[in-house]
Amino acid sequence: MSNAILQAFSLVFDPYVLWVCLASAVFGMFVGAMPGLTATMATALLVPVTFFMDPVPAIGAIVTATAMAIFAGDIPAAMMRIPGTPASAAYADESYLMGRKGLIDRALGANLVFSAVGGLFGVAILIVAAPMLAEVALNFSSFEYFWLAGLGLTCATFIAQADPLKGFISLLLGLAIATIGIDPAAGHPRFTFGSVELLQGISFIPAMIGLFAISELLRGVVTIGQAGEMLVQQVGNVFRGIGSVWRKYWRNFLRGSLIGTGIGALPGAGADIAAWISYAVSKRFSKEPEKYGTGHLEGIVEATSANNASVGAAWIPALVFGIPGDSITAIVIGVLYMKNMNPGPSVFLQNPQLIYAVFTIFILANLLMLPIGWTAIKLAKLTLRTPRNILLPIILLFCIVGAFAMTNSVYGIIIMLCLGILGWLLEENGFPIGPVILGMVLGELFEQNFMTSMIKSDGSLLAFFERPIAGTLGVLTLALWAYMLTRNLWKRQPAPQG
Repeated sequence: MSNAILQAFSLVFDPYVLWVCLASAVFGMFVGAMPGLTATMATALLVPVTFFMDPVPAIGAIVTATAMAIFAGDIPAAMMRIPGTPASAAYADESYLMGRKGLIDRALGANLVFSAVGGLFGVAILIVAAPMLAEVALNFSSFEYFWLAGLGLTCATFIAQADPLKGFISLLLGLAIATIGIDPAAGHPRFTFGSVELLQGISFIPAMIGLFAISELLRGVVTIGQAGEMLVQQVGNVFRGIGSVWRKYWRNFLRGSLIGTGIGALPGAGADIAAWISYAVSKRFSKEPEKYGTGHLEGIVEATSANNASVGAAWIPALVFGIPGDSITAIVIGVLYMKNMNPGPSVFLQNPQLIYAVFTIFILANLLMLPIGWTAIKLAKLTLRTPRNILLPIILLFCIVGAFAMTNSVYGIIIMLCLGILGWLLEENGFPIGPVILGMVLGELFEQNFMTSMIKSDGSLLAFFERPIAGTLGVLTLALWAYMLTRNLWKRQPAPQG
């Protein structure tokens, strides 16, 4: 093992590999910070470049770009309420409202530091417990995934700030949008109205761009004559006060990192689901839940730790079993096969030095995040100073490019614009956007695993509780639903007359 570790160090600390990692880090930071561009897009754009690289620099380019892009999405979320990546959407409102209070330094500082430390936490779990966690994830069947998706959908009521009913309606709207396309069980087209493009369903990235970015642009157009507080505010020392934040919220960091690692290790999950669930859990167990949705740091710390911890954890099933943990590792597996570094248990025996090189690059990427992220935040002051009548068209251009790039057709742009108008109308009437996104993310997983489970069990609902893990998740989910229903009914009862 020591020989393999030494070989890994010699591979990683080669000047060429370090240069590739640095260039990829800057590229990932730029892509993640641009509204409409995503970490997945950054990874996909790097794949053609890796054709001409050896395995270590190729993997290093993808790892560093991904880590930077996940954090960089927090920057436009805090400054303009437009998450750069889906992983930042869960707490975009919280970060933006902190900026409106004049606390943008504190918000971005917490995002940066807890992103880096959360990423290191996920890497530590990847190094120590990869085989064990991957084995648990491999044992998940459609029954477990159904309850996991149901548990995730329950988070919509926690995300909704003042009115759980409006949050539930938004969730149903998101689930309805997720049903557009091909029925996963019967293969029959639904709600496509004869459109070939709608057969593939509503593409998530253009939808997210529309619901968050376009709706915010429409709001900005309505108030374009007004001075924007966020667009003139200066960013100071982002590290000031981080020590006190750590002392106050270290439990949130640990819980968020654990949740992010656990969800990241599940095939098909990802950083965005980890952030949503972690934010909801943070609000549920907070001593100050009434402060959520007003610009409160607690939820940001927990969710940003979770989405960055999930990045390393997603490599657990990818490396050990060749099962992608998210869309990024799905691309990575293709690169690994291309480099004759076939993922699976044998890779730990045949090429241990390459595995340890991947671990080392992960650590290096999260350490690089601090100086490069600090530089990106400082350069973002130029964005803040840009007049609205110049800034809004530039953001719209990036949104159009991002929506078009994900579908390679005008279909993506149309979806973006339609859902952008829908998002603006919802928010103008007090309906939260978060549950819509959550319903779209988990809707397909929820429906597909329900239909698969019903077919396997010949229509028996008891089968959903027969497996130990599925039964535990099922009881937990139903208990949570019963608790929320009872609590809401209790609140609606009239107070006793004195």
